Amino acid sequence: MPVAPSHTGPVRTALIGYGFAGRTFHAPLIRAVPGLALSVVASGDAAKVHAELPDVEVIGDPLRAIADPRVELVVIASPNDSHVALAQAALGAGKHVVVDKPFTLSLDDARELASLADECGRLLSVFQNRRWDSDFLAIRDAIDAGLVGEAMHLESRIERFRPQVRMRWREQAGPGSGLWWDLGPHLVDQALQLFGLPERVLGSFALQREGARTPDWAHVVLEHGGRRSVLHAGMLAAGGHSRFLLHGTGGSVVKPAADQQEAQLLAGVRPGDGEWGLDPDPLLLHDGSGTTRRIDAPRGDQSRYYAAVAGAVRGQAPNPVSPAQAVAVMAVLEAAIASAESGQAIAPALTDAEREAFTTG
Repeated sequence: MPVAPSHTGPVRTALIGYGFAGRTFHAPLIRAVPGLALSVVASGDAAKVHAELPDVEVIGDPLRAIADPRVELVVIASPNDSHVALAQAALGAGKHVVVDKPFTLSLDDARELASLADECGRLLSVFQNRRWDSDFLAIRDAIDAGLVGEAMHLESRIERFRPQVRMRWREQAGPGSGLWWDLGPHLVDQALQLFGLPERVLGSFALQREGARTPDWAHVVLEHGGRRSVLHAGMLAAGGHSRFLLHGTGGSVVKPAADQQEAQLLAGVRPGDGEWGLDPDPLLLHDGSGTTRRIDAPRGDQSRYYAAVAGAVRGQAPNPVSPAQAVAVMAVLEAAIASAESGQAIAPALTDAEREAFTTG
């Protein structure tokens, strides 16, 4: 169902949660978009919020923030296991909704939220900000330009060197914790955008660090006919890896270093600043004859996600990350877990209608 425009002017927005995701990504990106106005933050630490956002109202109870009649858009950046209940409350209150990844913790919940948004005639989107990373844009452009001929093999890796387990909910045992729920949604979403839906998924997970309580290593292979997407995440990679590797019938490209926007946000750089989104690390094109060519990476800009959301709420642009795409990602995430448990490749549990909806957007 198309989303009907509601009001005019900047979309008044409530941010639910001011932890790492809300503070580092959502708040600065929302505030960088003229079509959005961050009016309310739901947080139990008003002093922390006001120290950085003195002009924003802070409400301790997220349900009160959601119910605020001035709010049109609710952005949910709370712990993963709270996403569904808060999204249901927001949609039930007639709000448009953005949910941080992972969308939900089960395919059934993803389907129910998508159906509820359709019934309510409200925008429901998932914060897949890494579609606007410089590294992903470079690989997408290489495929679109035919630089490697027909693309056949994709490797996508998000690796860090954090040998000590930290006392954060993401690294402790519990629903929605662990590296696959943290980074898997990004890896899967990007692979689906590049290669489409897989026929089967083969997953493997491990606890590698001393004191680990939830998987901190993930290796997942998506089978797209003869093509393969190899997705990897780990916490013991001190170096020697590349963010992307792409092989095709006409050559290969390598993107050694990752997009810098997260580091920039942590350092206080904001969208619109001169260095925002710049990536000094070029794409390396190997043409198969021994020649290597350097290609500048495009500028990344994660605020484009929220600019698209603002346009979609006003009926001026499509939803940048649709519920159908979010359901497909959830099906692949679940298939990887089922594969790891069974030791067999698993087909994502999508209906024909859901596969068609993913393809058509």
